[in-house]
Amino acid sequence: MTRKTDLKSLSREGLTAFISGLEEKPFRAEQIWNWLYARGVSDFQHMTNLSKAFRERLETVACISRLELEDRQVSKKTGTVKYLWRLEDGREVESVYIPDGNRHTICISTQVGCALGCDICATARIGFTRDLTVSEIVNQVMDTAADMGRKPTNIVVMGMGEPFLNYDNLITALYIINSRDGLAVSHRRITISTAGIAPLIRRYAGEGHPFKLAISLHATTDSVRSRIMPINRKYPLKDLMAAAGVYARTARDRLTFEYVLIDGINDSKEDARRLRNMLRTIPCKVNLISYNAGGNSRYAASPPERVRVFTDEIRHLLAPVTLRLSRGDDINGACGQLAGKKGRSPIGNTETEDRP
Repeated sequence: MTRKTDLKSLSREGLTAFISGLEEKPFRAEQIWNWLYARGVSDFQHMTNLSKAFRERLETVACISRLELEDRQVSKKTGTVKYLWRLEDGREVESVYIPDGNRHTICISTQVGCALGCDICATARIGFTRDLTVSEIVNQVMDTAADMGRKPTNIVVMGMGEPFLNYDNLITALYIINSRDGLAVSHRRITISTAGIAPLIRRYAGEGHPFKLAISLHATTDSVRSRIMPINRKYPLKDLMAAAGVYARTARDRLTFEYVLIDGINDSKEDARRLRNMLRTIPCKVNLISYNAGGNSRYAASPPERVRVFTDEIRHLLAPVTLRLSRGDDINGACGQLAGKKGRSPIGNTETEDRP
């Protein structure tokens, strides 16, 4: 039996080609696109400007996917909502809705688990299963927005998985989310966070995509970064910073560096000075983040006084520096806590302040 084509897995061009392959006029693809994304319809029979015969044919060759809500937790402190979604194959993935005044951010995942093994992230402890499809990425946004009853203003790709290791599906999904006659989230309000896959940062820069980029840095020496982020052994700081420089020279927006402050690991005054020196020639922003243990007792958050000293030292950098506030930590919804199973410590880099 031939598997049906999930229309949400197709780019705009892909949908047009699929419809043309059914010997229908290309404008039918535009109509379907509008039904899928502007109106959120998931039943062909509700697409009333298509003929009955065409709707019935679509049902035989195509489908419109949605995610199954497995669990939903709400932070009593901030209103942050953590979602656990069940996928078609029974796997689970998490995303987060973060309200902050007039800003409504959805943090989305790109993989089931993660292969990078970062020692400060809960997702690493469940390992890697598979990449998410285009539709599974898009549906996190659509189904979260439908549950909340409002469209997002911001998207951050900071949940489970390393986004650039699911590069093609990620880019296709983000253009669907960005589409003006679809979900219509501005490219200026979509941010991808990477752990530092240097060749793919260069590729991303070379292809000229408009979405913002954040790099999870978290250390100023190769020895420390390799300890907490094993990807650094393959792409050490010299390679990573060179790739960051390529991006910074071509990007429309400043590059953001994320830096989680961990007690006694990366939070000394010397670390702050090295960080300032590393970034001095790169147009950027710096987000300092208080570490959230998420059940990992090997590390602790930096004490307030050390955070103050670090922050004061890094502010000499001629770049915006913010100390990011944790949101959703009471539901394991803060930085590095996505794990994808009920009962484990879930949810990834999801706290915000005045960021993208």
